[in-house]
Amino acid sequence: MVNFPYRYLVGIDGGGTSCRARICDLDGNILSEAKTGSANILLGSDIAMASIQQAITLAAQQAQLTTADYPTMSVGLALAGAEQQQAWHAFMQQPHPYGAITLNTDAYGACLGAWGGKDGAILIAGTGSCGILLLNGNQHIVGGREFPISDQGSGAVMGLHLIQQVLLSVDGIVPKTELAHHVLTHFDHDIDAIVSWSKTARPCDYGQFSPAIFSFAERNDPLAISLLQQTAADIEMWMQALIFRGAHNICLMGGIGERIQAWLTPPMQHRLATPQGDAMDGAIAMTRSNHNLFVR
Repeated sequence: MVNFPYRYLVGIDGGGTSCRARICDLDGNILSEAKTGSANILLGSDIAMASIQQAITLAAQQAQLTTADYPTMSVGLALAGAEQQQAWHAFMQQPHPYGAITLNTDAYGACLGAWGGKDGAILIAGTGSCGILLLNGNQHIVGGREFPISDQGSGAVMGLHLIQQVLLSVDGIVPKTELAHHVLTHFDHDIDAIVSWSKTARPCDYGQFSPAIFSFAERNDPLAISLLQQTAADIEMWMQALIFRGAHNICLMGGIGERIQAWLTPPMQHRLATPQGDAMDGAIAMTRSNHNLFVR
């Protein structure tokens, strides 16, 4: 590569549960991969950096590289929490041994990967939700402000709505379906246990019920069907927002996104595209130029 002073490209996909590292040569050939703990920078810049350095160290060892090779590495970081400006700056102020680093969000990395490094739009619907459009050098983000104030169309919000409906069924306000019975059984039919659980429940705790919702919908459970209809409507809301901002086609990604497609209206189904790659591919694409979110 002309005027490119590095020998290795390192892609990092870091979220709340894991940090993945991939080392490639300048032709994009994968030399090694490794995985460590959380790299969400909102949980602490030092914690995220430690996970990243550990992942790169493990991957480097597999590729028979040493610390002497670190200055020849260009590192692309697609990290959860990078959209928070203060956290972004705190992370970037930390010392590191690499030749260059560029930091953007995990959604940005996923979008780059989905569209082969080119302009395009994605909507991630997993435990949380977020939409992003890359267009003419700008990125437009919708949602993604985390549970419970945002994340419509996600497994967490769907699970929250489920618990609310289950409690209404206990009060005799709405019918108690088989899905409601399933949830009550999960809590041993103890309403106080549900209330106590809710005080500390995380998004993933609510999201754990999403597979059951899809399963009971296949059995025509009215509550499950209504929850999936609402989730589909929320996802279409985000898709419309991306279309309004200039998106033509959208890659729907994440565990909910991959399963909800049949519930979308035909016009929105026709807007869907198949991702070309994932956030790791996007992180590698970030290594070749400046993709920093706040400092260009």
